[in-house]
Amino acid sequence: MAGAHRGHHSQDQDNRGVNSKRAARRRAVLRTVHDVREQLNTTNGYRPSFQHELMMMYAKNRTSASLAIPLLLLIVGAVSTLWATALHTLCWIAAAFSAHMMMLFLARKFENLPQEHLKLGEWKRHFFVGDLFSGIIWASILLLPTQKDITYLTEFHFAIMLIVVAVSTMLCFTLPANTWAGTVPISLVVIGSTAFNTDSVDMTLSLLAVGSMFFFLMLANRLYGSTLAMLNFRMEKDFLIAELEQAKAISDESRRQAEEANTAKSRFLATMSHELRTPLNAILGFSEIMQNEVLGPLPNEKYREYVSDINNSGNHLLNLINEILDLSRVEAGRYKLNEEAVTLSYVAEDCENLLRLRARSKDVTIRLDLDLNLPKLWADERAMRQVMLNLLTNAVKFTPPGGEIVLSVKAAEDGGQYIEVADTGPGIPEDEIPTVLSAFGQGSLAIQSAEDGSGLGLSIVQALVQMHDGSFDLESTLRVGTTVIARFPPSRVMDVLPLEQDANQGRIQLTRVG
Repeated sequence: MAGAHRGHHSQDQDNRGVNSKRAARRRAVLRTVHDVREQLNTTNGYRPSFQHELMMMYAKNRTSASLAIPLLLLIVGAVSTLWATALHTLCWIAAAFSAHMMMLFLARKFENLPQEHLKLGEWKRHFFVGDLFSGIIWASILLLPTQKDITYLTEFHFAIMLIVVAVSTMLCFTLPANTWAGTVPISLVVIGSTAFNTDSVDMTLSLLAVGSMFFFLMLANRLYGSTLAMLNFRMEKDFLIAELEQAKAISDESRRQAEEANTAKSRFLATMSHELRTPLNAILGFSEIMQNEVLGPLPNEKYREYVSDINNSGNHLLNLINEILDLSRVEAGRYKLNEEAVTLSYVAEDCENLLRLRARSKDVTIRLDLDLNLPKLWADERAMRQVMLNLLTNAVKFTPPGGEIVLSVKAAEDGGQYIEVADTGPGIPEDEIPTVLSAFGQGSLAIQSAEDGSGLGLSIVQALVQMHDGSFDLESTLRVGTTVIARFPPSRVMDVLPLEQDANQGRIQLTRVG
């Protein structure tokens, strides 16, 4: 006993450890969910971490263009020698390369610093100043002194502007202010240089420069909006994952508790069934001996009445225990089907014979409507017998004197088979049908008539039918009657060779009057 107690104590400690870890995980998930919900309610439309992600994308764009920008500088510098001196061009290339290296250094430093050590506002200002400085340097190439007479100088300036604006848009679209800082200076220079000329070509290029600048700014704005939408979708995905993690943790905990409760219930039922059956056997045995006066007559008539009540109550309690155990075994998956070839019509006749005396005592007619041509069903005969007995018992119990019960076994339209029990009882109100079908559920009629029963019969029938891959339906109309149907699928119907016999012998109509 001591060893068992220590084992249970160790198991309880392990369970507590697992529960504490699950609780800690749930608290962490809840904190994450709370943080996300707060971020959704920010006034700028997105959570604060978006700013870091946008700046990180900007920095990565800068570092990814670490070789492309110097190559572009050399190409533009080489083109500028068409109108500027080599010294001016080299000075411009040196300044532009220095600005590029400064921006590359800032971008790489930003990427390498931990997020908690970053002051995003300061870094945003650094990047803005760097882009503004780079934009001014790019614009300055158009202001270099013209030493040579070149015919298409304005067109060259316009082409350089388009390249610079396009590159700045692609690099800086995650920071809209930086896009303006990198594109506006060179655009203003091109527009200003052509504004003083009245030549129609120059005016056309000026208008094209304005339109191009606004086009790329609009493109940058669209790219920025698309990036924000992508980040929002990713945030919503993370939020849903957090919610699913929380729901899964709660579901796992609930399932564990349900399994523990089911195990405890099974143990309790197994123990109580043993503990109750032992005294019940003595009560039933001794009460039956006294009822039959085996050892001598009882001197008092009341004693004989009390002994009969004791015997009836003991039998009712024993039936209740058996029904509870049957239902618990089915729910726990411990009800083993002993499947074999079963002829439902034969089982129906046996069940009708068992309930014939009870129906006769209530003046109820039981009529069998059986199709003897039905092939055999692959099922558990004991389960089929219990299904029919439970359905017939309920029908006999609630059918008034002079009523009729029809037990039918026929072929279904889909090739399966079904059992149908129809009575002419008082019926069940529609709102009470779910209660009647639930475990321990009883309708108002059963409560008013105080009929003996546990309310488990239909629950057991449903469970047994489902174990045979079938379906169960109950239809009832007040003051007309109730019909219950247990259907079994075609997959359980066994194929047999057709028998050569008269078609009129294929159906039997039997009427039993109680």
